[in-house]
Amino acid sequence: MSTNVVNQVAYLRTSRMFPPELEQLTVEVDKAYIDTANAINNRTISIFPTSRAAINGESWFLIGNQKQQGFRQAYPFTTTGNIAHGIEFNKISRFVRTFGEYTDGTNWYGLIPGSNVAIAGQVSFYITPTNIVFVVGGGAPAVTNGTMVLEWLSQP
Repeated sequence: MSTNVVNQVAYLRTSRMFPPELEQLTVEVDKAYIDTANAINNRTISIFPTSRAAINGESWFLIGNQKQQGFRQAYPFTTTGNIAHGIEFNKISRFVRTFGEYTDGTNWYGLIPGSNVAIAGQVSFYITPTNIVFVVGGGAPAVTNGTMVLEWLSQP
């Protein structure tokens, strides 16, 4: 394995020899705790709240060594009307993932991100400073319910 990787801290040793002497044992237990805490804190967090944003556990370094924290929020919907997202655009750097799905009561469909042009048979969406805006193409299945997920980065 290469030693020139950024994420060695997220992997724990699978075995560790603890010394019998109390003073050395204390040092090793402290190191083990720090290793465990770092590994746990450097994971993706599987929380998808609908009432407010959650830290998703991702750290992005797109601008030098400036850490940008990842956030996530889910938005359930039952129509293709606009959804007020409540995100303050001046406090975010960019969206990194936007995805969703919906059902017509029988089949499930994926939402297509990033289009403000209607595509026949599809439901797409784009994001304004205040809303998630759906664009429904002719012949698209009717929405009975679905979920939209937005993930974004904090300012560096």
